[in-house]
Amino acid sequence: MATTADFRNGLCIQHNGEPWKIESFQHVKPGKGPAFVRTKIRNLNSGRLLENTFTSGVKIDIIRVENRKYQFLYAEGKDYHLMNIDDYEQIMLQKDFIDNVEFLKEGANIDVLFHADKGLPLSASLPSHIILEITHTEPGVRGNTATNTFKPATTETGAHIQVPLFINEGDKIKIDTEKKVYIERVKD
Repeated sequence: MATTADFRNGLCIQHNGEPWKIESFQHVKPGKGPAFVRTKIRNLNSGRLLENTFTSGVKIDIIRVENRKYQFLYAEGKDYHLMNIDDYEQIMLQKDFIDNVEFLKEGANIDVLFHADKGLPLSASLPSHIILEITHTEPGVRGNTATNTFKPATTETGAHIQVPLFINEGDKIKIDTEKKVYIERVKD
């Protein structure tokens, strides 16, 4: 058993009979009354984000988790087929398990979080930055680059993103998968 003193970002805990991941936390010691820990936790089954307050020193159950590297093979409806990079074992995950799935392309590597004791996948996430090719966007108007304006574009995975006016079809761009924003154009 652990206590709230062991909280850290990314820690997986058992709370109300379900697995949760601590996204952020803050120890608060008010001038009056007991100390407490204010947290934002994400349910690993449903993906729901919850703000919760724990009394300081309360006992918690820590879940042992493992991060394994998988390669995305193909999608079949809402089922996504993945292959373990180390032992070539294949698994199938539902679309809901994968964060930011609209940026996932065939052959891409993703991290799958497993419950170490039960061997069940809890969630899957893409790398924080990914490089995709632009398949459709309107051409930029020459001389209209002085301002920081954006236009809609479609990537090779079908995701829609806002890009600067100088980006054209066929350009490769780096995308922040968590914020879903354009970072920079990538040179070949």
